[in-house]
Amino acid sequence: MSGTILPRPGYVRDRAAEGRKQTLRVPLWVSALVATLIVQTVSSFSSLAIPLLGPPLMGRAGLPLESIGLVSAMTSAGICWCLACGGPMLAHHGPVRTLQIGLAGMALGLLVLSQPLGLLGLFGALAIGFGAGPNTPAGSQILIRTAPARHRALIFSIKQAGVPLGGALAGLVLAPLVVAQGLTTALWAVIAVTLCTILAVQPFRRRLDGEEGASRPGWARSLLSPTMVLRSVSTLRAHASLPLLTALGASFSVVQACLMAFTATYAVTRHGASLAEAGRIVALMQGCSMLGRILMGWVADRTGHALRHLAWQAVASALAVALLVLASGHAPWALYGCAALVGFVAIGWNGVHMAELARIAPLHLVSDVTSAASLFGFVGSICGPLVFTLLVSWSGSYTLAFLLVAAQLAGFGLVSLISLRSSRQKQTADEAL
Repeated sequence: MSGTILPRPGYVRDRAAEGRKQTLRVPLWVSALVATLIVQTVSSFSSLAIPLLGPPLMGRAGLPLESIGLVSAMTSAGICWCLACGGPMLAHHGPVRTLQIGLAGMALGLLVLSQPLGLLGLFGALAIGFGAGPNTPAGSQILIRTAPARHRALIFSIKQAGVPLGGALAGLVLAPLVVAQGLTTALWAVIAVTLCTILAVQPFRRRLDGEEGASRPGWARSLLSPTMVLRSVSTLRAHASLPLLTALGASFSVVQACLMAFTATYAVTRHGASLAEAGRIVALMQGCSMLGRILMGWVADRTGHALRHLAWQAVASALAVALLVLASGHAPWALYGCAALVGFVAIGWNGVHMAELARIAPLHLVSDVTSAASLFGFVGSICGPLVFTLLVSWSGSYTLAFLLVAAQLAGFGLVSLISLRSSRQKQTADEAL
């Protein structure tokens, strides 16, 4: 036995501990989902604090109360700016670090907007929008590299469920906090939550970002480059299905934005609901949208064809909106039921859409493609309510406006189904030859 090499003292114990550590190590996709869901929820919570605290916030900033519309517009402009020009920043810093930079931008924007700076305070809203912008491209880049293919749509949908979850938390927490502790305490609470989230996701950075992002020395200049907008949009030519998928997402965005902007007003003016009851209807719609996102992701994974699923969901969503305005007045419970159905179907599309964009895009262009598609979607969410307002002003009918909005979504869904059928027939013919 003189030639036998004995293990060093503690070797067996060290190996056992290492084995237990590997056993307890969570899968990479779980870390990715937890990190992106946390950031998505907090970003939604922080950005929705602005409209919820609008009146006292505008008063503190020395602006008229109706200036909340300018704040909303500047926030939207900030998101579009990030989506159009933020690709090099994401490539340079990596997705998790970019999400942290976004959270820091939101905290800074909240601080600026809360000060008595007059119109200069609107730059705070721009910073809040820019800070919220990285959630889609950075989150998609993280998840497409880690999510198991058989559960991809479900995982993306759970991440996107952070949007209504953050909105619901903001609605439940902020108003009572202002009443109990005042506006200053509420604002600092939102800022503190935002900053703490930067620290909370730091442990995920090494696993999800690697050692460092790709070196892009000119990334800061790209933020002010008009050519970046055209370059971002050009990535939608990377796959034949991307233009159709982008158009379908923009159509869904129009419907979702109109539902969120006008459902409460519709319930009050056309159904005689109180403001509190209208708030409950919108909250129900938001809650059902969170469940819808998750279930629709699961269904899309089971069917195995997300684009076809989205096309049929577009048609079903249009029918749900039509029910909301045509059948909800027959009984008090009907309005609640139709609002729940609309939230479940018509606002539960985002996760499946993001997952399909990330799946068909070339891996090195995932963040660019999702940014460009989201940019078009955001343009739809801005233009949709504006056109809706003009339709109501012209016709005096919310019903007509809702039906026309639903019709355009049904049209895009049917066009998508026809296009998919033609592609399948062409592929069958090519295989026969």
